[in-house]
Amino acid sequence: MRKFLILGLIFLVSLGLRFWNLGQFNTLVFDEVYYAKFANNYLTRTPVFNSHPPLTEYLIALGMWLYSSFQASPDITNDLTGSWGSTISYRWLNALTGSFFPLILGAIAYQLTHRRSQAIIITLLAAMEGLFLVESRYALNNIYLVTFGLLGHLFFLLFVNQSKYIYLTLSGIFSGASATIKWNGLGFLLGIYLLIFLVYISQHFRSLFELNNLGIFAKIKLVKPYLLLFNFLIVPIVTYAILWIPYLLLNTEYSLWVLHQKIWSFHQNIGSSFDVHPYCSKWYSWLVMARPIAYFYETKNTLSGTTIYDVHAMGNPILWWLATGSIIILSFFLLIIIFKKKYNYYFAFLLFILINYCSNLLPWILVSRCTFLYHYMSAYSFALLGIGL
Repeated sequence: MRKFLILGLIFLVSLGLRFWNLGQFNTLVFDEVYYAKFANNYLTRTPVFNSHPPLTEYLIALGMWLYSSFQASPDITNDLTGSWGSTISYRWLNALTGSFFPLILGAIAYQLTHRRSQAIIITLLAAMEGLFLVESRYALNNIYLVTFGLLGHLFFLLFVNQSKYIYLTLSGIFSGASATIKWNGLGFLLGIYLLIFLVYISQHFRSLFELNNLGIFAKIKLVKPYLLLFNFLIVPIVTYAILWIPYLLLNTEYSLWVLHQKIWSFHQNIGSSFDVHPYCSKWYSWLVMARPIAYFYETKNTLSGTTIYDVHAMGNPILWWLATGSIIILSFFLLIIIFKKKYNYYFAFLLFILINYCSNLLPWILVSRCTFLYHYMSAYSFALLGIGL
């Protein structure tokens, strides 16, 4: 009971940090100029083209619609989205979603280790992370991408622990939803694919490691292949396709195939130099947080002097650098375990962290367009698990 109280307290702190003074800066911050405006287009039934899949705009629009019945102070009201409304209206659902991030990551840790102390450590670390806090307080899309992707993994782990097929289907649904936020949400699904592939390939390379040394993931072999194929290929594809329907009903000019061609072309034509955007950063620079992003900067002159308001999207430096260090150390441990064939309780945990970390980071090597620090959030989530271990 005491440990549940601790988790509840951490959640309340996480909630408070995200909702405190949420209406501050009565304007559109950073990419709110896209996502909040596009979300309002769904409410006004105005056609729009976005360079990402549409689920983020649906969710922000839902938040705006639900909040529309509440009265708001004129100090936090504007028409920058195209309609009059409160800044809180397009931010509160992001804040609520982001508040659950520490609990979801802690639940994943518990499903891997079955230790409540491990879950508490991970939950606390996740609640202390600054980049996730900033992303949660504005109408942006990365907090949804990570939340849905991690829920996909949580239900996957619940399945391998409890063998309830509904969890397998929910994992596929949330994996498809993550890809409907951004295409890089597929990194979460790639991690699941690689874990399943490792289980099956291990039967043919028993000299490397035996199936039972894969811990809870060894149970995957007991699942009929057609069930895995259905839930991790068909279900995500169907989920992805269904979630495009509201967009296609609003925007009838292009077919789904043409829209994907246009999105692909848009990203291919974005350059990679600092001339494109001053906060562009290469994937390898994310490991040390070399280039945080300024989301907002404003100065105001008052009788007492000049006040500077500044919002930077950056992580907690201590956690960030420890996370990178943990990945290096855990990789070293994994190589020793495989080389000496002295498998232990943590072997499956190491595989889970490192496979998912690489699945969400290494594909960025192939991306030539300008990228940003927040693209590391998916991989970084698994690095936080490494610190806890």
